[in-house]
Amino acid sequence: MRDRPKQALGAPFDPDLQNLNEGNAFWLTGRDLDGDLMHTQAARLLDLKHEDLGGYMFNRFREFPPAIPDIDRSRFRASPGACNITGRVIYHGEVWMSDKPGLFRGNGLSTVLARYGLLTAMQRWNPDYIFGFMARTVAFKGFAERMGYMHNEPGALRWFRKGSDMPMEGFLSYLSNEEARYLLEMPVSDLVTLPAAKAA
Repeated sequence: MRDRPKQALGAPFDPDLQNLNEGNAFWLTGRDLDGDLMHTQAARLLDLKHEDLGGYMFNRFREFPPAIPDIDRSRFRASPGACNITGRVIYHGEVWMSDKPGLFRGNGLSTVLARYGLLTAMQRWNPDYIFGFMARTVAFKGFAERMGYMHNEPGALRWFRKGSDMPMEGFLSYLSNEEARYLLEMPVSDLVTLPAAKAA
């Protein structure tokens, strides 16, 4: 995406690599008052009626790499949750927020926008589960909880860049249909401290 130069387009949502259409995927984007891109997220539907996510990813996890160059080697480990996730499953990713100073980060906006993404996925597909992969450094900052994921399992993915023995770890973040409905029934104000209304 040329409007998102600091984060390359990931393989799971690259139309040159995936068969994506209106029936199995969507993008959500936001622009600021100047028309500049300030937010993205995307979702795609996976049909796992005949296997669980652990089995699916064991054979295909290399199709879900982080959007960085020079990946040398990798491995997937099926966490307990991955072995229970099956049926109509949504992969949720490409979450990005502009880092314009003082505008979009650190004010609860990511929680509101993520909630809108989950709502859109639920309305379109009524999935059994929604999942994503989250970098360890981001997960440790509590981003999975701010996104609305109720489960965050470490050690699911490990990626190594060429010439490095330091792995990049990906957590499996997910929630069930029932949990998503529970979350979406909660008032936004229960999740985010909203700015005080201005006096009339």
